[in-house]
Amino acid sequence: MTPNNPCRNLRLRLCVYCLVCCLCTTLSAQQTKSDVPQRTPQAESDARQHTPQADANTHQTKDTITGKVHAIPEVGIKRRRTPQRISVASPIQLLDKKELENLGFQNIADAVRRFAGANVKDYGGIGGLKTVSVRSLGAAHTAVAYDGVAVSNCQAGQIDIGRFSLDDIDMLSLSIGQNENLMQPARLFASAGVLSIYGKNPLEGTDKPCDFKAQVKGGSFGFINPSATWAHRLTPRTTYSINGNYQRADGNYPFTLVNGKYVTQEKRQNSDIQSWHAEGNLYHTMKDSSLLQVKAYYFDSERGLPGPVILYNNHSDERLWDKNCFVQALYRKHLNHAWALSAQAKYNYSWDKYEDTDVKYQDGKQTDINKQQEYYLSGTLQWHPLHPLTASWANDFILNTLDSNLPDSQLPTRYTWLSALNLNYHWKSLTATGTLVHTLIAEEVKAGKRPDNRHRLCPTISLLYRPWKQQSLFLRMMYKSTFRVPTFNDLYYQRVGNASLRPEKAQEFNLGITWSGSPFSFTDYVALTIDGYYNKVRDKIVALPTTYIWKMLNHGKVDITGADVTLRTAIPLNRRISLSLTGNYTYQKAIDVTSEEDKNYKDQIPYTPVHSGNASLSIETPWINLAYTLTGVSERYSLPQNITENRIDGYMEHTLAASRIFNLGNCKLRLQAELINLTDEQYDIIKYYPMPGRSFRLTGYINF
Repeated sequence: MTPNNPCRNLRLRLCVYCLVCCLCTTLSAQQTKSDVPQRTPQAESDARQHTPQADANTHQTKDTITGKVHAIPEVGIKRRRTPQRISVASPIQLLDKKELENLGFQNIADAVRRFAGANVKDYGGIGGLKTVSVRSLGAAHTAVAYDGVAVSNCQAGQIDIGRFSLDDIDMLSLSIGQNENLMQPARLFASAGVLSIYGKNPLEGTDKPCDFKAQVKGGSFGFINPSATWAHRLTPRTTYSINGNYQRADGNYPFTLVNGKYVTQEKRQNSDIQSWHAEGNLYHTMKDSSLLQVKAYYFDSERGLPGPVILYNNHSDERLWDKNCFVQALYRKHLNHAWALSAQAKYNYSWDKYEDTDVKYQDGKQTDINKQQEYYLSGTLQWHPLHPLTASWANDFILNTLDSNLPDSQLPTRYTWLSALNLNYHWKSLTATGTLVHTLIAEEVKAGKRPDNRHRLCPTISLLYRPWKQQSLFLRMMYKSTFRVPTFNDLYYQRVGNASLRPEKAQEFNLGITWSGSPFSFTDYVALTIDGYYNKVRDKIVALPTTYIWKMLNHGKVDITGADVTLRTAIPLNRRISLSLTGNYTYQKAIDVTSEEDKNYKDQIPYTPVHSGNASLSIETPWINLAYTLTGVSERYSLPQNITENRIDGYMEHTLAASRIFNLGNCKLRLQAELINLTDEQYDIIKYYPMPGRSFRLTGYINF
């Protein structure tokens, strides 16, 4: 950091010195062990505990120049752009707010598809269910965390990531295996992978007393999505924000139906959605720099459920109503130089109504109503006695209930206790991390059979080795054991449920190499990661036919072998124009090895492509920003047998986006246009559920 003019005035030097000290304090939590400064979810979280307002208050008594006016000469800060984290023992991928905006993603599901090793199931349309699975382990093995607190669905075991808005998302991250953050709750340590969604205090890093932004999105198929966010600083240490958005679309998009030699143009039916979302956040930094963050969330939607298109039958009368609200609180405090504490509390209420109108029902209509409640407490204590050693102990207690109007509903209650002991040791160029997670689960039911109490120990170990200090080259290894407990639907759903189910067990093995540097003079950086992995799933829970009905059973062994490759680089064309390139590729062979006598023995499991990947190119100029993304997926199969009748063709989807920011005094106006699936590719992600073809979207955003 070099000032344009040297400081000759003693007071001015003191002012600059104090400013640098404050900056160093703020940035110290963001430093990593790599030579290149990197941005991580933990660094983001830690940095929020040291806001400029808190630092100013903390050192107010030491300030000897308060009330005086000084002219500080202009300071220029120059550094290379930095890639995502590579100096971690387990794969982690990031997308920040700038990338999320410039690349023209429609929702979080579109963004998650860009992560290597992530498989997103999408039932089509704006309102279709969207779930994520990491390396074919299943959606129930993948946790979703919103601002550090886990999102849950004990009934179905999978989270619909399509309900989260991208408007106020600051960063997305996907960690596979073990996240290096030792201050997270035990629930996240117990998962095979974690998709983390991070919001941001709109006033963080500014001295503005308030902030307002409004946005309107509109596009094809009757899509309209207005939203607004208001933030206000109550005191130097306390800020709140309120966000609300409304979304609707008729969703009746055209598609091409191929039936043998006949090709017809059809239109999707019953794909409409109408939803409301509101969210409030309170951020408070206490005098001892501890942080309290409270979030209140509400989501309400009504949507049509478009059925499968089989032959020419495109009719569906299924409807779904969703209501979800939760309140969560997160508290972090550094007790002293060796001890730190994190505590979480959450109450979650979820209500849904499913309705199907059909003559096959006795009264011409079937209505299912389910109500879930969750009470969640978590505490993590971290100990840092020596420079190379860090330890933490996390404990979670969870109470889940399910009420239903279904006949003979057993009305279960589940008690879960999770405890995670973690150790991290750094010696010279080697970093070793070990975790032991203990799970204890007990259940009660109002009637019928309940499963026995379940408990299990699951270990994790990861190693990170840096052969040469002068090079950002890292070798990493990870082993993780996890399991997922049967959901309430698996255990109790009418006659299909089976209270004798065993937990589904998974093991993950990962070997990788990561590197970043500037091998070429024309690049800011080049970052490369290569990971090979092997996963095993045992006691897989599947629905199988029995003598009279289908039943949930433990019948399945799956071996998963694969490799993930990611590449990122930035090229400054001149002082005002820069080019960014990113890409990833996944090879995945996930085969069923349950029994040699099965017809599908060693066949690829359903909905898992062998090859998948994506690439993006973005250009930033003073006049306009342009972005192009390409997503490709090879053929898959809808059922366990890999035969022609079950085959789903591969596809390639192209998207273009253009945006520009206008500075209008104290206001910032951003306009963006997106052309999605510009080649009008006709494809399915789930068989018989056609995805939209070519569409457009326009976005207007104003901030002041």
